[in-house]
This record gives sequence, C-alpha cells and structure tokens, in this order.
Amino acid sequence: MTDTLLPNGIQDGGGDGSYFRKGCNPFAQSGRSKLQNKRASLNQQIIKEMRMRAGAENLLKASSNNKVKEMVMLELSYVNANLQLLTGQLEALNSSVEVYQNTQETANIPLIALGLKETKEVDFSTLFKDFILEHYSEDGNSFNDEIADLMDLRQACRTPTRSDAGVELLAKYYSHLPLIETRFFSPNHQAGIFFTWYDSFTGVPVCQQNLSLEKASVLFNMAALYSQIGTRSDRQTIVGLEEAISSFQKAAGTLHHLKETFTHTPSYDMSPAMLSMLIRMMLAQAQECLFEKTALPGIRNQFYSLMKMAQEAAKVSETYDQVHQSMIQTPIKDNVPFFWSTMSQVKTNHYRSMAHFFVGSALLDHQLGPSDDEDQQEKTLSQVYDRLPEGCSPLDILKDREERNRIGKAHIRRAILGHEEALRIYGLCHHLNKLEILEDILKASHQRTLNKYSENENQEEFTDYMEAPDIISKTEHKAELEVPATTKGPLSVFSAKQRWTAPRTIQLRPEDRDLGFTLKGDSPVQVVSLDPLCPAAADGLKEGDFIIAVGDTDCKWFSVSEVMRLLKDVDEEGIDIQVVSLMDSNPQMPTKSATFSGNLPKTYSMICLAYDDDDKKSRKVSKKSSFLNWGLKNKLKSASTLSLPTADSGSLPWNKHCPTFPSSSSYNNDSALY
Repeated sequence: MTDTLLPNGIQDGGGDGSYFRKGCNPFAQSGRSKLQNKRASLNQQIIKEMRMRAGAENLLKASSNNKVKEMVMLELSYVNANLQLLTGQLEALNSSVEVYQNTQETANIPLIALGLKETKEVDFSTLFKDFILEHYSEDGNSFNDEIADLMDLRQACRTPTRSDAGVELLAKYYSHLPLIETRFFSPNHQAGIFFTWYDSFTGVPVCQQNLSLEKASVLFNMAALYSQIGTRSDRQTIVGLEEAISSFQKAAGTLHHLKETFTHTPSYDMSPAMLSMLIRMMLAQAQECLFEKTALPGIRNQFYSLMKMAQEAAKVSETYDQVHQSMIQTPIKDNVPFFWSTMSQVKTNHYRSMAHFFVGSALLDHQLGPSDDEDQQEKTLSQVYDRLPEGCSPLDILKDREERNRIGKAHIRRAILGHEEALRIYGLCHHLNKLEILEDILKASHQRTLNKYSENENQEEFTDYMEAPDIISKTEHKAELEVPATTKGPLSVFSAKQRWTAPRTIQLRPEDRDLGFTLKGDSPVQVVSLDPLCPAAADGLKEGDFIIAVGDTDCKWFSVSEVMRLLKDVDEEGIDIQVVSLMDSNPQMPTKSATFSGNLPKTYSMICLAYDDDDKKSRKVSKKSSFLNWGLKNKLKSASTLSLPTADSGSLPWNKHCPTFPSSSSYNNDSALY
C-alpha cells in the first residue's frame, strides 16, 4: 500500500503543489489507512499459508510412507488452523465500521462501509514497448513518459483519498482501461501481463492476464469508496444526509453496473450472489438516511405525521430484512462477516419497533375529536394496516376509545418486544459490543417505549395479550440505483484486434492546387475518392488508407479539418505523408468510390473489377464474405501470413496474386484497384 512519485519527481498537475496525484495520499496515517495496511499484510500471510497447504496436500498424495503422511497431516492441521485465524482477523477488519464513521457522530446508528480490494504492482514498460514496436512499427522508447504516467496512475489508485477526488482518480484509470485493452490486448495473443487482486472477504488472490479482472476490481473499489464517503458524511445536517444518500445510491449503481457487465469474474466478492447482496445493503443504508433526513427537522406530534413516520420506519425495516435474508443464503453466509448479518438483524427489529411505537403513540395520544376529519383519519389508518383483527374496522377503532387504546397498547407492547430482541441480538456479536453508540441508541429507544407503555397502563384493567397487526411499509422517497457518469467506449481503429501494414511514405505534389483525393472521418483521417491518375496514386496511395503523419507531425488523432490545415499550404516541392492500410478482409471503405478521368467523374461499385494481365479484359468477381480466409493452422500459430485464395477469387490462375485484396505486394501493381 505505497505510492510512487510522479515521473522524474515532477509535481502533480492537480495544482495543489503536492508530489502525488490528486486524490491519492499514501502517507495519511488515518484509522482507515492503517486498516488497509493490515488488510494487505493479512493477504500476504494468507497466500503463504495457502501455498504451504497446497504443497502439503501434494506431498500427501505423492507419498506412500505412513510416517511421512502422519507428519504431513499434522502440518496440514496447523496450516488450516492458521488460515482460520487469519480469516477471522480479516472478518474483524471488515467489521471495523467505527473507523469509517464521522468523527462528530454521536446520535446515529453506524453504517457499514466496504473495504478496498488490494492488488500487486504491475510493470507495463517492457511488454508495452515490445508490442508497440512489433504491432505498430514505432519505437516503444518514445513512449516512456506515457507508460510511466500510466503506471503511476495505477499505483496511485491503490491509495485513493476518501473524497470525490479519490473517486475521480479511480474513474480516470478506469477510463484508460478500455483504450489500453483495445490497443495492447489482442484476443488472439496473450500480452503476458498478470493482474493480481485479493478477495476483500477471504483474502484469496485471483490472477488473470486479461483486463476484465482489472476493470471489475477498479469498479468494486469505486463502489467501496462511495460507501466510505457515505459513512463519513455528517448525518446531523441536511447537506451531510444528502451526501450520504447520493453516495450509497452511487455505490449501489456502480455495483449493479459491475454485476451486469462482468458476469464471470472469478473473485468471490464479485460473484453475482455477493454483488446482489451488497447492492441491497447499499440501498438499505440509503433508505435509512432518507428516513433520518425526514426525521431530522423533528417529528410533529400529530396523528398524520406519526402514521407517516411509522410507514417510513417500516420501509427501512423491510429493506434491512431483505438484506439479512440474502446474507444467510448458502453461497454467501460462509464468508459474509457475522457482524454484517447481525447489524442488519438489529436494524430490522429496531426500525420495526419504531414503526409500532409511532402507530401506538398516534392511537393513544390523539383521540378522535369533534374538529378532526373523520374520513381522512379512517383513510390514513386503513392504509397503515394490511389486515385488522377480526371484527374490527378502521372507523370502529377511531370512534371507540377503549378499542383505540387497546390496539395502541398492543403496538407499544410489540415495540417493547422488538427493542428487547434488538438488544439481545446486539449482545451476541462481540464486534457490535465495541459500538457503544449503538447500544446507547437501542437502550434509549427501549426506555422511551417502556415509558410510553407505563403512561397508559391501568392497573385495574385485565392484561390483554392481543397482538398488534403488521404495518404496511410505504415511503415517499425510495432509494434508487444511481450510476455515476461513465467514460466513452474504446476507439475501434488503432487497436490490437486490427492488423496493419507497415507505414508507407507517400510524396504529395499538388497539380493545380488539387491533391487528387478527399478525406473523411474524425480521427484517424481516411483517404477516399482517390484519382488513380494523380501523382499520389502513382506513388502508392490507396483508397481507404489512413493518414498517420504529415511531414514531421503525428496526426493519428487529428480531425479532417486539422489534417487539411496541414496540407493546404503544400508548395510545388510537395510534402511527405505516412499512411497505413488495414490488413483485413473487410477494410473500412466507402460503399462507392469516385475516380476522375479527364475531369469526368466515373463511379464504380465495390464489386471489384479484376484485370487479367494477358488479355487486359475486365471481368466481374462476385462479392463474397471474404476473398482470403484465415486457415485454422495459421490461427493457431498466430501467423501473419494469409492462406491461399479459394475458388471465390474467380478463375484466376493459382499463382496469380488476387488483385482485389490490398496486400503489401500490390501497392505498386498497375492492375490494383482504387
């Protein structure tokens, strides 16, 4: 968990004068950073124990000596015991929610934050430079600074700050990954770069050569950082609660995007079942913050306000109950921290009890008076209950004082039982016992409910064991997925999936201010409408070529207007340009190309006309899906040569080169088509 300085010790471009990237602070000695350092250390110890276990198991299979087997079995028992201890320590780190809370937090129930996934350093330098030279025919050493910046950016992403700047840092690196994948990771060729990430729950490392694991892990860390920002927010203010709500919704949206985009990630913490649970947990915490935002100005002691807050609290309880149910399912329960499932269970009971307390208070403290709207109260009460006790109707409850008090006290009793259950569950988890603020809140809620019951208790009445009906959950503001703004997709031209010819130099000599072709495209710029009689065509320029340089200016990413600006001032001596051609059976070319002969335009379709050198007669070649097919053997060998033409090439002799394919040997062939 260390970071590196920017190349050559230069300052960061973020403008803060620091020597580290904006959004990264590896030297911060906070409780959160110390927690991540412990996580990294535990991951290394888990790897060591797993290697020892694998070696012992292999020795056990290979050995036939009983004494050796006994020693190996003893060693395995020690290793497994150590692994259980390390896993317990890792679970304790995931349960250390107190370090993520706001330092001024004194009156809110703690929230759960995700820890960042750890990774190993990766060296792109050698392999990228070799690939640039081999595939793009350029000197890889000329990109030393760019590769170093990329490596520094990845290193900085290992220690992001808990702020929007830290999220932007991860998003910046994530936006680079599709472009890197397109240009350096061919589907038919392994780049030889290994990305290793550690499971945030088990500490087990996962290693892959493709970028899918890298992208998925960066997305997971973005969601984790959003959850940490949410837990740090000051929930005693409206602004802080809005920040927490937005952060948890963005965390859920990022996890949902991860789940939908990367469906086969081998890491357990990014499995579909685990991600579904994490999404529910983030939305539940967002819903809890929405409830706190509604209650922050104060709950008016009125019938309608209390009924509304009861349904809002029931909604929070319902969402946490769904989280708890997903946590206790078989694929998840073995590795989810016990603290998490216990916390969700505590909150389920706590908020359900609050809902019953609000309904009980509304019925006990606000009797139906002459000035009250009877129809409106009846409608409100009917929307609170899914079912009523047999023989009761909402209007009967409102009009009958005894029945109203009877059901109101039933709600208070159920609230007392719920608070007692929350306190009981709280005592079962030793990690929860460290959260004194949680215990204080649970006890205060329990005492408030007891006081309410004692205020309305009549010693002369017989004990009524009627059970209060369930409360329908309802909310005016439901927590929703909020996907952060994503970056653009990768470019499709200069990529590892395409095969290119070596760059060719063409000399342009204008005739009557006309270069003999037109340009199209954004970047890179492509040659179209080439006059086959112009000097550029005679020098080897082809229809569909991409211009990569004009003179000494690299213009791979220039637009048409920028390239035309470079070409408009060409003098009589001309200028050299560099072009490349796609070695593809379906090159990117327009559906029609116009040639010029004697200033009269002639348009030919892309059904190519092949010329026989012997009789100079033209004949049509039927358009097939591919003139040249890759042979299976060539594919397996990743060869750069093409297989022989099939019968689709027409009746040309077998030793005649097919002139319809823009191969490197036909650049100076007069019979090649443009």
